[in-house]
Amino acid sequence: MKKIILTAAALFAFGFANAQSGSFKLGAHVGLPTGDIKDFSSVNLGADVSYTWSVAEGLDVGIATGYSNYLGKTVDVEGFGSFKAEDSGFVPIAATGQITLTNNLFVGADLGYAIFTGSDNGSDGGFYYQPKFGYQMNVTGIYVSYKGISVDGATFSSVNLGVNFKL
Repeated sequence: MKKIILTAAALFAFGFANAQSGSFKLGAHVGLPTGDIKDFSSVNLGADVSYTWSVAEGLDVGIATGYSNYLGKTVDVEGFGSFKAEDSGFVPIAATGQITLTNNLFVGADLGYAIFTGSDNGSDGGFYYQPKFGYQMNVTGIYVSYKGISVDGATFSSVNLGVNFKL
């Protein structure tokens, strides 16, 4: 028990000491739905928030969240007419990492769980993943990504273009 407490205290102290080297990012993305959701959704829109710490030269890790909404579109069903598909919103809670390849180019990924925010009580979210490739300037960054949320055997996915701002 004593080792656990000392380890937790050391991790807390390390995190607090490295808090000065962290960066807060606020961003937005727009994307084209792919896979299972493409027939029912017209676009993916969202906001992104992350906080990362520099743990080594060219390597940042941290936490990420935000909001991602797949806007429903009107779907024609042969023999039944048409209906408007509902929007599907998610709040991801994820670990994030970014490796700087050159002075400005980076690859990264978010991994975690996305909480479903819609009115359907049968859904509660699923596994969330988002690999990214981008260009980071001093304050502004742009990236392309593939976002996937695996929910009950289906996948909400999209190819996105995003922008972020370091605050």
